[in-house]
Amino acid sequence: MAGNSRTTFAKRQKERARQEKQAEKAQRRVQRKQQQEETGTPEKPKDLVVTYDEEGQPQGFGFHDF
Repeated sequence: MAGNSRTTFAKRQKERARQEKQAEKAQRRVQRKQQQEETGTPEKPKDLVVTYDEEGQPQGFGFHDF
């Protein structure tokens, strides 16, 4: 019977740790949301500019264009 109480205690500790972690994540989410509201709306990404080669064919976009 002594083994039963130990597993129950371990489960209780594990659940408490899970709840604390969940609460911390929720708090960080709220903080990020507040910071985002303080800084205003995020900047719109700049428009892509299509460049053409000598033959008039559009060139492809590179990785850093996005």
